[in-house]
Amino acid sequence: MNPSAGTALPEQEESTAPQQSAAQSDEATPLPIVSMIDQLLQEQQDLTAVEDFARCHSDGDLPAQAKYYQKLMPATPPKEGEQYGFEVNLDDCSGCKACVVACHSLNGLDEEETWRDVGLLIGGTSTLPIMQHVTTACHHCLDPACMVACPVNAYEKDPATGIVRHLDDQCFGCQYCTLACPYDVPKYHPQKGIVRKCDMCVDRLSAGEAPACVQACPHEAIAIRNVSIAQVRENAEVATFLPASPDSFITYPTTTYKTERVFPRNTLPADYYSVNPQKPHWPLIIMLVLTQLSVGAFTVGQLMPFAVGENLMDAFRPIQVILALLPGLLALGASTLHLGRPQYAFRAILGLRHSWLSREIVAFGLFAAAAAGFAMSAWTVAVPPVVRQVLGWTVVASGALGLFCSAMIYVFTQREFWNLSRTLTRFLLTAAILGPATSLLTLLLTSRFAGSEQSTELLRSVGTPLVTVVLVTSAMKLVWEAGIFLHLLQPRNSPLKRSARLLTGPLSSPALARFSLGLLGGIVMPAFLLLQAMGQGGDVEFTLQYMIIVAMLLAACLAGELMERFLFFAAVSAPKMPGGPRV
Repeated sequence: MNPSAGTALPEQEESTAPQQSAAQSDEATPLPIVSMIDQLLQEQQDLTAVEDFARCHSDGDLPAQAKYYQKLMPATPPKEGEQYGFEVNLDDCSGCKACVVACHSLNGLDEEETWRDVGLLIGGTSTLPIMQHVTTACHHCLDPACMVACPVNAYEKDPATGIVRHLDDQCFGCQYCTLACPYDVPKYHPQKGIVRKCDMCVDRLSAGEAPACVQACPHEAIAIRNVSIAQVRENAEVATFLPASPDSFITYPTTTYKTERVFPRNTLPADYYSVNPQKPHWPLIIMLVLTQLSVGAFTVGQLMPFAVGENLMDAFRPIQVILALLPGLLALGASTLHLGRPQYAFRAILGLRHSWLSREIVAFGLFAAAAAGFAMSAWTVAVPPVVRQVLGWTVVASGALGLFCSAMIYVFTQREFWNLSRTLTRFLLTAAILGPATSLLTLLLTSRFAGSEQSTELLRSVGTPLVTVVLVTSAMKLVWEAGIFLHLLQPRNSPLKRSARLLTGPLSSPALARFSLGLLGGIVMPAFLLLQAMGQGGDVEFTLQYMIIVAMLLAACLAGELMERFLFFAAVSAPKMPGGPRV
């Protein structure tokens, strides 16, 4: 027998014996019991990343990376004729979105809320393509459109640093700045009822510390620099801010994008050819349509005496002013539903010197007061006719002023779909359709319930002209609206072509409903009424069938104009900075 084999077994037994005794000892020893209070106290000894950084900062034990932040900050505060501005080195931006995360974390933003975004530019050829990431936030413009548009002065531009700050406590959530800013910077927070945006981490800057996005970028692609105000204005005349970005001369953005590369001529945002409907703003839709109906109805009431004489208006005017006033009051009430914090609606006149929204509110406030006084005078026999006439024309004038201010609210945004001629034509034709249609129904109601010879004569005199006005203006507006589809034939993807693509794509159903209602209420029914009147010698007389048709006519026209105004908001091509690819 091999001696070595004989001695192996005892050695193995000796080596395993201590292990077995240790296992038996472990099984015999009970584990210590840790109470919940001890566990919680132990957890409190562990610092979070933020708490640990704060402790290091207070002890002067800053991370090694901190010394590099200084070169991303200006050596001195802005001098006269200068202000702070972001500088982005496109060659160093990798699109990692560390800046987005840092901004989100520091400012405590909600999950879907961002104050800094990263877009994408693409171009080149199939053999030599290019892809460029672009980080962007508020540009702290020289002439910030958000500040000019705000009706409550909830924005301020620091005269020393040029930083545009939003005053959350002053904001009442009208969201006008989100339409006015050409770069889609202010973001509405529905839970808080206010708008919020980037303030360049002004608290950090004032303490000599770089903003969160600057510190977070691993490639040092973002910096804060002192920019020359005069140079920014000069650059806006000749330089392109970014490919396909909004024109710089609108607000004069101060962000500087640097690159040593030359982009191909076909470089465009990755989402350049995508079209997406915009938010429709239903309270504004109702407000705009009903105020234009009210203004149109009062205007018709003031013009009718020139055709039939004042003596026929006595029975008609009391009912007419009520049916014209109620939609206007309903419209003003509906407008407050658009505010995130309607309890502060009284602040809306603070921006009267610069905001078209403040001017609209003042104009329609005067319109409502004058209309209420005019309605009272129509029901009061003792009011002199001269006073009634002055009140009536004051209503028309203030209503026309309010209608013009309504148009300028959207013209100010400098979106091509909302330019002056298109917007003002749209609003005037709505008043020219709904005003006569409402007045026609009022004539029939007066003839039915008053039953006087004056009301019957008035219906015979102006009934047919009012139907004709509704038919002609409806046909004009439908043809004019259909003109947008001609832009589909253009090779260039212009803003109006994008609007036309929306109307034939995602918004095709609302567009079809709008034209169908317009044809039914504005052309088919008026044509039927005119043919019926021709069979009666050209005069309109009251019948129950006639009143039902007129009521349906008004309902169809009103629904059609509401759909038209829905498309006015949803089909606009909204300018913005480059976005990412959409699937």
